[in-house]
Parts: sequence; structure tokens; C-alpha cells
Amino acid sequence: MLAVIYHTIVRKARSGHRNAVIAMLLNLLQGLTMIIAFLLFFTILGLRSSPIRGDMMLYIMSGIFVYLTHIKTVTAVMTAGGPTSAMMLHRPMNTIIAIVAAALATLYTQIITLVVILSFYHIAFNPITIYDPVAAMGFFVMAWFSGCAVGMIFLALYPWFPRFTSLAKTIYVRVNMLASGKMFVVNTLPASMMAMFDWNPLFHNIDQMRGAVFLHYNPQFTSVEYPIYLSLVLIMIGLMGEFFGRQHVSISWSAGR
Repeated sequence: MLAVIYHTIVRKARSGHRNAVIAMLLNLLQGLTMIIAFLLFFTILGLRSSPIRGDMMLYIMSGIFVYLTHIKTVTAVMTAGGPTSAMMLHRPMNTIIAIVAAALATLYTQIITLVVILSFYHIAFNPITIYDPVAAMGFFVMAWFSGCAVGMIFLALYPWFPRFTSLAKTIYVRVNMLASGKMFVVNTLPASMMAMFDWNPLFHNIDQMRGAVFLHYNPQFTSVEYPIYLSLVLIMIGLMGEFFGRQHVSISWSAGR
């Protein structure tokens, strides 16, 4: 099983391009594009210094990396492959292997992207200091884990409602452009706006990540436990839904689509 997972991870990692290095560079370019776009956005708004005492680029990257990891994991798990996909025709393959491989391949590429961009910025532009790197990495992994949980819900729903699920995933991604909290500091939000965002596990992850990255920022309104408990609940619901769907799904469902 581990051997099949390994080869499936390699296949997933190379899915962006036949050359694995180019596939990694494309993922790196996407992260850089978002960082530059947000830097220009903040510059146009006149916010040339970080809202938190510290490096402005580190403030931007602490939100972008967590957001991209979460969203990419949601998409990867949702499209990992259901019981009627072509990969399931191979005898050693099953849906659990496909889900685990898709999630781990995404985590691998995002960690490589994170290390390369941070190292390049540290060496070429401005030395950075992370207050608690172990905790920061933990919240980065938690964003990935919560992405797995949300992706499992979409994966379980997809065989039954393919068009609705695709639309719901798109809406979730677009809503998180704002609701994730990567564009603002949570401690400065009024209570009325806090109620609009605190349902989102990514909102808590990004704020707690900034608390671990910056010495002079202490998250006051977000929770460490909420994303963990919510993710565990969503994963269990997703696994039950995927198991139920696997027992009843038919390849003829998609014949007319």
C-alpha cells in the first residue's frame, strides 16, 4: 500500500507538467504572482508598512502560503478520484490511496515552494526572523489538514451532485479570498465583522500563524482548537459519505453528462 501511495504521489506531483522540475517551478511561479499582486495592491492603497510590527513581505507571505496550501489541498482531494475513475480499474488502487496521495503531493509541493521563496527573500533582499518557527509550521500543516477535511466533503458529494459540487467549491475558493483574513489583521476588526469570518477554519489558521511568526502580535479572537475539531468532524463525515457513495455509485451516472 505504501508503494502504491508513493507512486501515486509521484504521478500527482508530475501532473502539472511531464517534467517534475517544471511542474514545481509553475507552482512556485503561482505563489510569487500572488505575493507580487498583493504587494502592489497594498502599495496602491498606501500601506507600505506591515500592520503588524515586522517585515511587510513576511506579513503578506504568512497569509498567501497558508491560503494557497488550503485551497490547493481542497481541490486536490476533491479531484483525487472517485470509485468510477479510470485509476480505480487497477487492482492495487483504491480511493483511500488516491486521497492520501493527492493530499501528500500537495503538501510536498507547497513546502518546497515555501522553503524556496522564503530562502530567496532571506538571502537576496532582507533577512527574516520567525518568532516561533515550530508553531508556524504547525499552523501551516493545520491549514493543509483542514483543506483535506473540506475536500473530503466535496469528494463525497461529487458523485451525487457533480455540477453543484463544482460550483460550491468555486464559491468556497472565491469567498476565502476575503474570508480567510489574509488581507487584514484580525485584532483590528470590529465585533460585527468578526461574526462574518469566525466560522472559517482558515481564518483562525492565518491569524494564529501570524501570532507565531511575529513577536509583537498576540491573537486574541481566534482559536487553535477550532480548526482541529472542525477538521476532524468534517473528515469523519466525508469518509462516511465517500464510503456510502462507493457502495451505491454507478459508472452510468455520468454517461449522459
